[in-house]
Amino acid sequence: MKNLRYVLLAILVTAGFQAQAQTADEILDTYFENIGGKENFRNLEGMKITAKVNQQGMEIPLEIYQMADGRQMTVIKFQGQELKQGVFDGETLWGTNFQTMKPEKSDAESTANFKLNTNDFPDSFLDYESKGYTVELVGTETIEGTETYKIKLVREPLTIDGETREDVSFYYFDTENYVPIVMESEVHQGPMKGQTQYITFSDYQEVDGLYFPFSMSQGIKNGQSQPISMDSIELNPEVDAAAFAFPEEMTEAKD
Repeated sequence: MKNLRYVLLAILVTAGFQAQAQTADEILDTYFENIGGKENFRNLEGMKITAKVNQQGMEIPLEIYQMADGRQMTVIKFQGQELKQGVFDGETLWGTNFQTMKPEKSDAESTANFKLNTNDFPDSFLDYESKGYTVELVGTETIEGTETYKIKLVREPLTIDGETREDVSFYYFDTENYVPIVMESEVHQGPMKGQTQYITFSDYQEVDGLYFPFSMSQGIKNGQSQPISMDSIELNPEVDAAAFAFPEEMTEAKD
């Protein structure tokens, strides 16, 4: 009889995990239905986001480029100058050093981690299984007065200071509209290492049949945050490949 109880318990636990996984997938299926459909997102070749970040009361214009082949770039326009950050051409990660105002390549570890994250285009949850990701419905939670589904997303592991670290994020989906309104993840590097990054998403708007958040804020949980507002989002933009190349490589190409 005792063995029978253990068998029944094991069956119930297994069934519970299966139901929970199905529920997480059902939430994600509804999410993609609401924002324009999985197939339409799969067909995206790139995005250009024109935005403004509010830093200490000053609005700084940004242009963010994300391409399906992994190329990415953020262009900051500040005091008449154009600075580039998080520029990735598929192999090399680089950005402008704010002190020297010269381009600098990132180290091999940072580049490898960044390359893993390019799998998130155009959405971390799109075809997540084929990326090697896993999802889990943790439960429900009230966030800033809104009832949400809390979904755990585990991406491919990162390498931090030579050690393998799990890359975990928690997304909170509004139970009414089935879109994420908050994302939390651990900061792995820098002065905020070990703290929780807190990103909010709101003001979802339609762009050519697809929906994107046009208002975000990014900061540390229970700390200060920087508001980011999107002015426009252009889908499948034409971008010169040379814009992503490290300047030295551009010079060599001209020679």
